[in-house]
Amino acid sequence: MADLSPPASPRLSRRTLLRLGASLAGTALLAGCGRRRPQLLTSRGDLPSAWSKQLERSWSLELLADPAAVVAAVAAGRPRAGLVQLSDGWATTLPAQRLQSFGAEELFGQLDPLAAPVSRLFGAPGSPALALPWSLQPWVLLLRDRPDLARRSEEGWGLLLDPGLRGRLVLPSSPRVVIELAGGDPTRLGQLRRQALACDEREGLNLLLSGLADAMVLPRQRVVPLLVRDPRLQVVLPAAGGPLSWSLLLRPAAAAAPPLAWLAAAFQPPLLPRLLAAGWVPPLPRERLATALRGFPAATADLLLPPEGVIERWRNLPPLKASERLALQALWDDSAPATPPGRAGFWG
Repeated sequence: MADLSPPASPRLSRRTLLRLGASLAGTALLAGCGRRRPQLLTSRGDLPSAWSKQLERSWSLELLADPAAVVAAVAAGRPRAGLVQLSDGWATTLPAQRLQSFGAEELFGQLDPLAAPVSRLFGAPGSPALALPWSLQPWVLLLRDRPDLARRSEEGWGLLLDPGLRGRLVLPSSPRVVIELAGGDPTRLGQLRRQALACDEREGLNLLLSGLADAMVLPRQRVVPLLVRDPRLQVVLPAAGGPLSWSLLLRPAAAAAPPLAWLAAAFQPPLLPRLLAAGWVPPLPRERLATALRGFPAATADLLLPPEGVIERWRNLPPLKASERLALQALWDDSAPATPPGRAGFWG
């Protein structure tokens, strides 16, 4: 008859127990170190995965719900916040005492001069660089199954007022950007708002891709990956220029030195071409970008590196003075009887 009793438990020697105890203590020590690692705070979709995956092991990546949550964490003095990723509109809402000079002068020396004002968060010339501008995004017009409008691309932002887009257009959530698109003209602004199905560049993309909208205004970075996957889409980058947004990294006041090797990797091969392919364009000198774009399809290269004359017509959106904000708020309030559905209300 087979013996069905459980086998006797093996005895552990004193040496084995000591080794096991040391191993567990080492694991606990490593876990403790992990909890003390400085954090890079960002929100989903605001940092390219090809870059974030290379973050040094001595750092941890923390994804928060949205940029407002990132701002709130820094404003509250979140412990271990070592770097912060924000757009320029959100970054300029941070209390100045919560930031410090970024340092890393060797990285700033590589950037095109157009990045200088935003690196100071639009402070006076000579003031310290508080942010590392690592990508710039002009706003563009994305069309779905509208070759008739794509053929008229020379009209630029004028296409937004095409009668065929009435109720089929998604505008940005920022009233300030919408006012820029209308050139600050009250009549055009009212017409533009009446065209809109929604004001929401983050979630409104679902409206376009599902066919509920025919056109959408959004930052260039979000467009580039879509063009590769969806042949129904075409993009218009107006030659007359338009509003410009930036992706920035900032150092909270108590943060230690940033990871320089990781930061520098974004500005050179092999990572630089991968960032460009995903739509992220560092503000590097033109010749360096042109070299990195060799081998790209001509249409993609032209979108990522348009003629210098077009770039010169892009417009930064520095922080508003109180009087300017009130004037734009009045213009916005008077431009339409109601705000289109969406998240409009952020002036950054």
